[in-house]
Amino acid sequence: MKVFIIMEVKVKYKDCNKLESSHNTIIDFIKHLQSKFPLKNNISIIFLGKKLNGMTTGSRTDNSELRILVQNRIIRDVLRTLSHEWVHEYQIDVLNRDKGPDIGGENEDEANAYSGRLVKQFEKKNPYKREVVYNSFE
Repeated sequence: MKVFIIMEVKVKYKDCNKLESSHNTIIDFIKHLQSKFPLKNNISIIFLGKKLNGMTTGSRTDNSELRILVQNRIIRDVLRTLSHEWVHEYQIDVLNRDKGPDIGGENEDEANAYSGRLVKQFEKKNPYKREVVYNSFE
């Protein structure tokens, strides 16, 4: 018997300009994340042009919402932040772990390690997207 996990990813852009050239790359990267770290529950990803509530470059809410800052960053850095927060979502959604500390600890160290790896895997699999990945959002 095969088991299929079907979940929905909602992608939103708030206060972001010039996304037409990178939207397809973002969607392809989300598919890559789902293939490597499949989530069970629906999530929302909001790309923000401005920081909210003292956030750094990314955050995850208890409602499975990933908030990713794009202001003054290249797409590659944004994808790395997205993958970092995605791994945190996987840790909670699939592995049933508690959040853990923001600095150090199993979850944070794992998210740091996998986020860079996921971006490099994506770039190797999609070399034709290299030019887009090194563009800026703004």
